[in-house]
Amino acid sequence: MDQTGLQRRGLMYVLSSPSGAGKTTITRALLKNNENLIISVSATTRPRRAGEVQAQDYYFVDIPEFNNMVDNGEMLEHAKVFGHYYGTPKAPVEEALKAGKDVIFDIDWQGTQQLREMARDDLVTVFILPPSSRELEQRLRNRSKDTLETETQIRDRMSKASDEMTHYSEYDYVLINSDIDNAIEHAQMILDAERLKRHRNKGMSDFVRGLQDGL
Repeated sequence: MDQTGLQRRGLMYVLSSPSGAGKTTITRALLKNNENLIISVSATTRPRRAGEVQAQDYYFVDIPEFNNMVDNGEMLEHAKVFGHYYGTPKAPVEEALKAGKDVIFDIDWQGTQQLREMARDDLVTVFILPPSSRELEQRLRNRSKDTLETETQIRDRMSKASDEMTHYSEYDYVLINSDIDNAIEHAQMILDAERLKRHRNKGMSDFVRGLQDGL
């Protein structure tokens, strides 16, 4: 709450893109530059990788536990991606929003559709596109030197990207990431503008009435 007495409800800031379009880099930059922004930690059934921390990188659960969370309505969204289940636990997100914190999501179009059904008023969605298919493939090949992905896996990601990009029109904003610094700047501009939207500031009616009364 600021000196005006207004308290802003946090927003859910979704970034989606094909693999290699720059979503992770933009997300990390926004988290670094915004103290009041936190990342949503997903639950997943995939095995934990070396160095990953429970409840920090993911909530690592087995398939029965994941299914129980879905059945009990404890997930905001969930999907199966490359053979493993991923989902967003509802409770920590709602707690953050009530505290006025913004939550950034790194999810695909399926998860975004589900979030829209669950929490449209809190949601801001951004789809990130590469400048060209050739550039996207080159980024994936460069990244494969570190991830050790095979040629087949790269082709699978390109095929998946082609399908994912057809969903761009379902998003509030679209960024073409031809320059990463420019894309980060635009993503920040969107976040700043959405934070100022009237419906996110609770108590505005009382504040305006106070102004009218000479307070």
